Amino acid sequence: MTEASTAQIRVLVADDQHLIRRGLCAIIDAEADLRVVAEATDGMSAASEAASHRADIVLMDVQMPGVDGIEGVRLVHESRPEARVVMLTMFDLDEYVFGALRAGASGFLLKTATPAELAAAIRASHSGELLFAPSVTRRLVESYVREPPPSDAVPRRLAELTGRELEVLRALARGRSNAEIGAELFMGEATVKTHVTRILAKLGLRDRVQAVVLAYECGLARRSGS
Repeated sequence: MTEASTAQIRVLVADDQHLIRRGLCAIIDAEADLRVVAEATDGMSAASEAASHRADIVLMDVQMPGVDGIEGVRLVHESRPEARVVMLTMFDLDEYVFGALRAGASGFLLKTATPAELAAAIRASHSGELLFAPSVTRRLVESYVREPPPSDAVPRRLAELTGRELEVLRALARGRSNAEIGAELFMGEATVKTHVTRILAKLGLRDRVQAVVLAYECGLARRSGS
């Protein structure tokens, strides 16, 4: 294996529709830093192939026959914990998407995304960034998360966080990127990244998506207009 291939992000594409699957593969393989290492047609085979081919990223269709994408996320995390799963859906408020996020997906991507958006989403997921638009983040969370009654107290779950970390978490819940958080809170991107890493570690969370969900569930973030 060459040095160039070692640096490539290894991607598995799981979709039961052959044309869509092949189209995604062609787009991914056209990028120098990305490589499709396997394909799958359901969640079960996605988990098996992800482990066999050491996939870094799994692009997983939500609705597939047999083992669907939601169960597929759980299976992938069991067989290949290092892999990050990005759900593919036709609609930004697909009723299955939030279930997939709860199952451990790192985000989702619309099938109507452009080739550039697809490649950017894969790279963003691989680096741990939030990979969908802030407006979509809010709609998903606000549609499915049941928030507690308003309270001025810091939720017990968040008591370990410093005041600055709470500010960063609130910004994360609004779908802000590291650059946007830095501009809003007057700190460098590297400092923001350090705060995010500490927040995830203290709260035992895997990624920014789980942090957003927790912020809403704890009442740290509020629904629009509330």
